[in-house]
Amino acid sequence: MPSKSSDPRQQAIRNLHQVLQGRSLDQVLSAPTAVADREHAFVAELSYGLCRWYRLLDNLISGYLHKPLRRKDADVHRIMLLGAYQLVFSRVPAHAILSTSVDLTRSIGKPWATKLVNGILRRLQRDLPHDPLKNYSDPGVRYAQPDWLVSAIQQAWPVQWQALLAALQQRAPMTLRLNLRRQSMGAYQKTLQSAGLQSTSVAAVPSAIMLAQPQPVTQIPGFSDGLVSVQDAGAQLAAHVLDIQPGQRILDACAAPGGKTGHILEMADSIQLTAVDNQANRLTQVQDNLQRLQLSAQLDTLDASHPPAAWTAQPFDRILLDVPCSATGVMRRHPDIRLLRRVSDIPALVKRQAALLQAVWPCLKSGGKLLYATCSILPAENQDQITVFLQQHPEAQALPLPETWGHACSVGRQVLPGEQGMDGFFYALIVKQAI
Repeated sequence: MPSKSSDPRQQAIRNLHQVLQGRSLDQVLSAPTAVADREHAFVAELSYGLCRWYRLLDNLISGYLHKPLRRKDADVHRIMLLGAYQLVFSRVPAHAILSTSVDLTRSIGKPWATKLVNGILRRLQRDLPHDPLKNYSDPGVRYAQPDWLVSAIQQAWPVQWQALLAALQQRAPMTLRLNLRRQSMGAYQKTLQSAGLQSTSVAAVPSAIMLAQPQPVTQIPGFSDGLVSVQDAGAQLAAHVLDIQPGQRILDACAAPGGKTGHILEMADSIQLTAVDNQANRLTQVQDNLQRLQLSAQLDTLDASHPPAAWTAQPFDRILLDVPCSATGVMRRHPDIRLLRRVSDIPALVKRQAALLQAVWPCLKSGGKLLYATCSILPAENQDQITVFLQQHPEAQALPLPETWGHACSVGRQVLPGEQGMDGFFYALIVKQAI
């Protein structure tokens, strides 16, 4: 298959191939292609869908194959996956799906496979009156998730696990964060309505507003001059929970891409914010976000697990520690995570999180507050991590969090994906007491 193609379907198949090779879908979709600008949204739709439903689609196709395809014919398999995705989940007419699938087979130089592709997709079309999701009792197949993650979710959330798995298959709403110091929610919703955009506020998050339909940011009133940003409501909880006061010194220890950084600066005047990340190119994203918001912070490229001496010499009033994690709570927006994440990744992530906690804790003032945050739904990265930390630090005390969102854990609170329109986030707020 050529490295670039003007055919959006062929590009979507190539994108899936690259994700299966270990690249993130964000990286793949941001790379230059020969596809026309007007087709980019179609490519993204197909690419996201293929990642979101890969395991189910693979099982559907495998059920019609007499024997597995050879490894060198994996491109033929991906064409069938694309055809199956469109037949099951799109409104494209079946005859068009069959025709373009056969054309794709010819375009990769394998005309021998045209009969195979056409035959299998026709059989699937014939069987489609029966809901393919209901044909599978195995939840890993039905919800297109790896077995290890299904087991972990069942164990962690024995009451909610089925609703949680179903929620992870849904498309997340487009949520905005309004700078409430510049305009009220009511006034901005009237502005949206005047622009023909329907929206709903989120009761638990004062700054959050969900659009009824996603829109290009160029069509969103106030986006270009920093009045609003695109940010999940669950992510917006961080700045509200951190209890920010004017004039405080604040550390955003793992800042990129900068959504929470900007929100912190919007919360109060005269904040002295230091935002760091261990990758310089990711800090460029933070700078771009702050420039649009007309805000500023001290940006430094460094690893927060090795803090500079200045941080302990002049400690911070507040620390946001949004640690690297499995990202299992944000799969609605990043469906490739289910294809990229391995169970073997979790211990290394837990170790990294613990190292960051231990490193930045001495950089917090006595009486200061640290907010530990993840976009994970796995206890090992969340309440279990904080429980161990509290046992090691008698001067650390977990503070109660609002009961208007999420679920109480042994420590902290967990938002599950889909609740109040939010992605999955865990938060624990810890105060440093004098000892």
